[in-house]
Parts: sequence; C-alpha cells; structure tokens
Amino acid sequence: MNVRLFRTMEGALYTMTITDDRPPIRFGSPEARQLHCAYPAIDLHDDVLMWARWAGYDLAKRHKPPLPNKRWLGHVDLPRLYEGGMGAQFFGLVSLPVFGSGGCFRAIEEQIDILDDFVAEHPTRIRKVRTAGGIEDANWVGAIGALLGIEGAHALEGDASRVGHFARRGVRYLGLSHFSANAACYPAKGRGRSDADGLTAFGREVVEQCIGHGVIPDLAHINKKGFMETCAIARASKVPVIVSHTGVVGAHAHWRNIDDDQLRAVASTGGVVGIIFVPNFLGGPGLDAVVKHMRHIVNVVGENHVALGSDYDGMVTPPAELSDVSMMPNLTDALIGAGWSHERIGKILRGNVMRVLRNSPCPR
Repeated sequence: MNVRLFRTMEGALYTMTITDDRPPIRFGSPEARQLHCAYPAIDLHDDVLMWARWAGYDLAKRHKPPLPNKRWLGHVDLPRLYEGGMGAQFFGLVSLPVFGSGGCFRAIEEQIDILDDFVAEHPTRIRKVRTAGGIEDANWVGAIGALLGIEGAHALEGDASRVGHFARRGVRYLGLSHFSANAACYPAKGRGRSDADGLTAFGREVVEQCIGHGVIPDLAHINKKGFMETCAIARASKVPVIVSHTGVVGAHAHWRNIDDDQLRAVASTGGVVGIIFVPNFLGGPGLDAVVKHMRHIVNVVGENHVALGSDYDGMVTPPAELSDVSMMPNLTDALIGAGWSHERIGKILRGNVMRVLRNSPCPR
C-alpha cells in the first residue's frame, strides 16, 4: 500500500491511499520525497503528445530516452510521472506551420484525441482536468491530473472563435507564439520576427477570446512588445498570464529568456513563470542553473511567481540530474539545499500554478 499526503490551497492536509502497483517516488532525499507527497508537483509544459502523434509513443509504458544524452524525447510517461511525485502535467499541443497554417488545427485536434483516448483507457490513473479543484479531485483518488496547452496561435488558422472550441475540448492555455510569426503576433526569434510590432488586431481579439473562455494567455516565445501588450490587456481584465517555459535574462542573457520588465508585467497580473530545463537557455548544465533562475525571479518579484516549465520531450537535452520527469525530486533537493523553506518550495512545485488556475476560472 502506498500512502501519500497532499495539501489543498487552503492548507488542509489530505491522505491519498494508493492500493495498486503504481510506482512510488523514486529519486531525492526522504525530505524531498515528503515534500512531493505534501505538494504533488505541476509542470507547465511537456511535448510528449507530439511524439504520440508522430511516432505512436505510448504514454502508459515506461520508456528510456532513446537518443544519446537523453536528448529530444522519451522524458515523460505515466509510470515516471508517479515516480517524480507529480500531481499534474500540462501537455503541450504542437503544430508546425512550415508551409503556412494549413493543417495546424487538425494537428491539435488529433493530439487532444490521443489524450482523450489515453485517459479513457486509464481512468483510475490519469484524469483530464481544467481546474485546481479538478487536480485536487484527481490526486485525492491517486490519479495524475492532465491539462492541455496549445503552443502557437497559428493553430487557430485565423479563426478566433476556435479559442472557444478548444476551451470546450479542455485546453487551459494558449501560447500566442512559437518559432514563426502568425496572424496574432511575432516571435522573439524565428521566421517573420519583428521587434517593432506587437499584437495584431487579430491577436488582440484572440487574447480577449482567451479571457472570455477561461484560457490563460501563455507568453512563451512571443516578442517583448506583444508580451507587454498582452499583460496590459490581462491586467485590465484582472486575469493572470503565464510564461509556460522560459529562462530569465537576469540569470543568463539569451534571446529565449525574459527580462525583469517582463517579469514584473507577469507578476502584475498575478501570473507565473515556468523555468525551463534546457542548459543552453539556463547558462549551465546542472541543477544550480535552474535554481539560479528561480532565485532571480524570487529576488525581483517574489516567491509567488515561480513555477516548473520543463519543456520535456520538446527536442531538448535536459540537465543530467533532471533527465526525465521521475528525477524531479532532485530539483527539490537543490531547492532545499538553497535554504528555501518548505512553504516556498511548495509554492514552486504546486501552489503558484494552483492559484493561477483558481484566478482564471473556466466558464461553465
């Protein structure tokens, strides 16, 4: 029998009893494992559904990353989510507009179908959810919460009403940009980059549709002008934004990272920044680099705005100590080693994202 404890947003302590063969937390010190029991972690971005669609990757089976240095893929599956002490995973929905946006909407639909089928096949182990309460309900019965986020507004194919369609299918956040310009905005780097231009009229309509349908605007990959404009719209509407997977310039200067003005803009909405697990963006290969980026956010805007944003399975090479999701407690040990309180670590693992979900309610 595997017994775990977790805390609700209000601080109540619940007991979660798992009586089957689901694997226990594998890595980390006893203290780190206990923290993951109290605060089952939430990761804001993983791209494994892309591989499920392209290559038939089976989320139910345990995998070993197939490529050298554990690069690109093979980082997440259901057994290792349990081993990593995870409470919920946001699954990114990827479409690649190499020859325009045609087919992008269908690509997103197919990935949602894959997750829906997977959840239907394993209803006691993983639940598709949209809310903080849904995550808690899933964790209460020993299941992982599965949430969805789209990477790039090109998936809308120019139709802002599709935000509502995707919301009804369970999508919880929409990344406005990816690596190329689209009808809504421009990327921080990539095809069609334009630092002088912000949101288009269509982009502003998309943000308003997101706010109306309880879809959180995600500002990973977008250029600074569009980033700041989206934060201003969200702040006026009293809803949070997120940056699902990024580093910060104050810890390491890189085009992919956001600066202190952007951090303050996210914090002004009540949002969170998910720190990516990619050494090139972090400026170092180890856990200390991840902690450095988190520390910078805490120093600039406080501990309420830091989260996990691994980018596992996103054609990345994660740090060796975080080479797949089962190793997440190793990061928790690094945060303990940094002298951070259990309360602060709990916010980073879980609490801050739960707050954002509560503050961006989904219409019925």
